Amino acid sequence: MTTTALTEDMALRIGLAARALPDTTPARLMAVLADCIGLPPNAEKLDTLSIKQLRNGASGELADCDNSVLKTALAYLKGTASTDSLPPPAPQSPLTNAEGSDPEGVIRVAIASNNGELLDGHFGSCERFLVYQVSLDQVRLIDCREIDDRQADDDKNGYRAGLIADCQLLYVVSVGGPAAAKVVKHNIHPIKVPDGGAAPALIAELQQIIGDKTPPWLAKIMGQPAESRVRFTAEALEE
Repeated sequence: MTTTALTEDMALRIGLAARALPDTTPARLMAVLADCIGLPPNAEKLDTLSIKQLRNGASGELADCDNSVLKTALAYLKGTASTDSLPPPAPQSPLTNAEGSDPEGVIRVAIASNNGELLDGHFGSCERFLVYQVSLDQVRLIDCREIDDRQADDDKNGYRAGLIADCQLLYVVSVGGPAAAKVVKHNIHPIKVPDGGAAPALIAELQQIIGDKTPPWLAKIMGQPAESRVRFTAEALEE
């Protein structure tokens, strides 16, 4: 799916609408939208979109969908559907190599979330962590880890950090100093995004960083050889 000129809000709308449609990926939905209203989609164009157009777009790509399903998807696209208390998306099986470990070049990213596939949680109060496997060309949601602070044994921050101990990166809206220390103790790099946003859009940005010039700290996390990390540093100094 091309994400050129898509805002985080628009990426979220398309992602939620695709999830509301059976057997539909964001890329498939984008093909329908391209035929109906042209690319890139925006709020003004989507306001003119009808259920009939959605059903008939891209040679009837969504022709088999019920009207009620199309109505829900259209509400997400137009931004009129509530995103409060959205359930987390269904995870997929993790990618593994022959030894059963994560393949080379794949990192695990945790997202502090309260609703759907959003980064909208503070480390100390979020309801769950969404865990993704991320590489340059793949993204896979592999777990939705619900949080029960009653299991914390008087160390809520340590308990929460332990839930994502297999991850290398953590995205949060905010995290306090003592909590961040517990996260770092597990060799997890915390990244604060105060405005939050759609998890897929944030991960797409991460993939862009990986694809362009991986910063040394991320290259180390991804297991890239030392000579590559030195090269990245040298290039950064030259700019």
